[in-house]
Amino acid sequence: MYNYDFNGLKGVLSSEMKQHLGDEEYEWLGKNAALVSSEDGASNLNLSFSLLPRKTGSAIIRQDELQRDELEMIRSGFSVDKWPLHRLCRTWLLLHVSAEEKDNYCGKIETLFANAEMNELADLYASLSVLAFPKFWIDRCAEGVRSNMGVVLDAIMYENPYPSEYLDEAAWNQLVLKAFFTAKDPNRIIGIDERANEHLASTLVDYAHERWAADRHVNNQLWRLVGPFIDERNFEDLKKVFHSDDEHSRNAAALSLTQSSFEPAHRLLDASPELKNDIDNKKLKWIDVKP
Repeated sequence: MYNYDFNGLKGVLSSEMKQHLGDEEYEWLGKNAALVSSEDGASNLNLSFSLLPRKTGSAIIRQDELQRDELEMIRSGFSVDKWPLHRLCRTWLLLHVSAEEKDNYCGKIETLFANAEMNELADLYASLSVLAFPKFWIDRCAEGVRSNMGVVLDAIMYENPYPSEYLDEAAWNQLVLKAFFTAKDPNRIIGIDERANEHLASTLVDYAHERWAADRHVNNQLWRLVGPFIDERNFEDLKKVFHSDDEHSRNAAALSLTQSSFEPAHRLLDASPELKNDIDNKKLKWIDVKP
């Protein structure tokens, strides 16, 4: 049903809400959570989910390291840091929907998805990793990747462990490609390196060729997903980037070369000992490479 400490998460989110809400707003949420948890709470869920931002506002949550670590221990990869307050409260509200009966539970939340406006959709997608019956939401997540709404894509891609944990390779690759097409920050995509794969690397190299042919810039972060799959087919592309006049492009190529087991890649990097030394000593990391 749930793959984490459910009650622990509810408690942490409740404490976070208390820090940002007045007594009246917190009491309103508590009453509605009780109604939502009832057997026939569908209509209450729809209404309270929609009305909630008017009660809570949209202040941005700022968590310190201890708070982030506490959530990480309960649900790996899950974070509410930098969330709008209404997203935190909506997620907490969703945790009160009874999951005793799968069809009833999933039907209630699917109704929210079906009727949601943009910000409601974003909040729902951001909550995917803490919903019950996680495999049920795979198709819903893949559908969200096809959205053209930036706030929805941000909710799916950024600091959200669900896609990397549950999407199959094709859907995952589509998410990563969409991230590059829409100029998202790969550093904020959980699992971006762990789920690198040969098919994605090949597709990204083709994409880079298209950008170069049109005399357009190629996001330097793209090469982090090619590095583990450097071979004779794409090595010349890495050499081109490595010899670029742009510092960040050179750094990206160097980092990519360190990920490779292809011997010519090692020899190329050895030709720049200072750059190699910075990488070996962790002075240069992907987070330092500008797009």
